[in-house]
Amino acid sequence: MDNKNGGGHHEQQEPIIRFSELRDALIGPYRRRENMVVPNGYLGAEPLKPDNQRMVESFFESCAFKTTLSCVAGFGLGAAIGLFTASVGPELAPVNERTQTVREVLREMKSKSLSYAKNFAMLGAMFSATECAIESYRAKKDWKNGTMAGGVVGGMIGLRAGIKGGIFGAAGFAAFSTLIEYYLD
Repeated sequence: MDNKNGGGHHEQQEPIIRFSELRDALIGPYRRRENMVVPNGYLGAEPLKPDNQRMVESFFESCAFKTTLSCVAGFGLGAAIGLFTASVGPELAPVNERTQTVREVLREMKSKSLSYAKNFAMLGAMFSATECAIESYRAKKDWKNGTMAGGVVGGMIGLRAGIKGGIFGAAGFAAFSTLIEYYLD
């Protein structure tokens, strides 16, 4: 069994895998969790997610995060709308012959922007928290959650103007929420 070079038998052999090593790699306690495959109905298989990825996903899907995000986004949108309405609003037109100073105009714009920002932030936080609570209670994610949340929040906001305002607020906000859900999906 000498080869042409005159040396001995120097062929490289492939490593032998023992059954116990294969068993531990596939079904034993030392298997890698990222490679596990779980049947996923009709579409085939899907790998399990690691613990840290599931933790991050659960944080971003939590009611507290959604409510905070809606509050911050509502504050930003309200500030922008308040700034726009302050720039075109009739409050800036001089009532008397004296023209307003730049400081007075900026003060008016700041107060209107903050007022709108606070209102939109509270509206966003209330709606998001209510929708998330309804979604958690019903254990379903569909358009009815937004409609019910719109009715509840619209009714609560409208009650400041009385019962009639509460009813119209609930109906209007529920209809608006339903339209938004319809066009976003």
